Amino acid sequence: MRVLFIEPFFGGSHRDFAEGWIALSKHEVDLVTLPARFWKWRMRGAAPFFAGKIRDIDRYDVLVTSDMLDLAAFKALVGPACPPALVYFHENQLTYPLAPGETMDYQFGFTNITTALCADRVLFNSRTHFSSFFEQLTPFLNMMPDCRPKWVPDKIRGKSSVFHPGCSFPAAGLTPAPFSSPPLVVWNHRWEFDKNPEVFFRALEVVKSRGAAFRLALLGESRTRVPDVFDRAKEIFENEIIQYGYVESKDEYLDWLRRGWVVVSTALQENFGISVVEAVRFGCLPLLPDRLSYPEILPRELHAKFLYRDFEDLVSRLMEILINPSGLESVRLDLAASMASYAWENRAPEMDREAAAAAG
Repeated sequence: MRVLFIEPFFGGSHRDFAEGWIALSKHEVDLVTLPARFWKWRMRGAAPFFAGKIRDIDRYDVLVTSDMLDLAAFKALVGPACPPALVYFHENQLTYPLAPGETMDYQFGFTNITTALCADRVLFNSRTHFSSFFEQLTPFLNMMPDCRPKWVPDKIRGKSSVFHPGCSFPAAGLTPAPFSSPPLVVWNHRWEFDKNPEVFFRALEVVKSRGAAFRLALLGESRTRVPDVFDRAKEIFENEIIQYGYVESKDEYLDWLRRGWVVVSTALQENFGISVVEAVRFGCLPLLPDRLSYPEILPRELHAKFLYRDFEDLVSRLMEILINPSGLESVRLDLAASMASYAWENRAPEMDREAAAAAG
């Protein structure tokens, strides 16, 4: 098939998904993108931009796009030549937490809704995301003072499913680096409020005060102003930090993950967790909240060991991982192997089938 892939926000997980699938797809995929900035303007303006840019749209068998495209507007602008559409929801504006001081603009939520209604196929990146979207959909529509379209949830649900994204790492032949002391703690999430870095650094302060030795690699992207807590952490952990800031080289980034011993998440919002899957695949032990998508991506038999309930539980488990590394090496290797199922080599054929099914 000939596939047109439109990604209005070509960065982070959106970029990883597009590039990872296209590299291994059996279909002929043309990718058109916009840079990953000004997300609100992408949702407002990407549709007319791409409608004016893309020629001969009728030569494609299927359109694949993300939740950042106003698909209703795009289809109205290009007319009946638009092929069947598959929309991949990395996130949605019904459930995404607001930044401090921000108020909700309900139009973005409605854009997600009309996009899903206009799609022929809708995929969510986790069961958690799927469930939270539909849990919030009816209350969101009920905010309308009258004339509520009660048919909408069933219409969208009937063409929706879950597709875990692939990750760009090898499916086989990968061995994490041997443990080295003191253990390396990895933060490879975005430097933004929804990843809740304040709690992460507070936990590190506590374990440091209790005598735990560790090194610290602060990786991850920052698209906007860096939260103040990172500047404060740079001072508090000046003797522990051996990497501070995003690394452009993918090879260098993966090398940090290989050297890592534990990856910690304190996220308020996480629909899948590519950064955690990557870190675990390359040898980091996960320490994750017992909520969001994390119970879904971690093998069930390891939930009791690596999912924490609250702050005190986080501190207790982090202390144990840092001061008693013996006996965890085999678990570490088993966990790394379990993440191989998310490699694009394993996920791309299924995504190919989803695109073909959307095409009809």
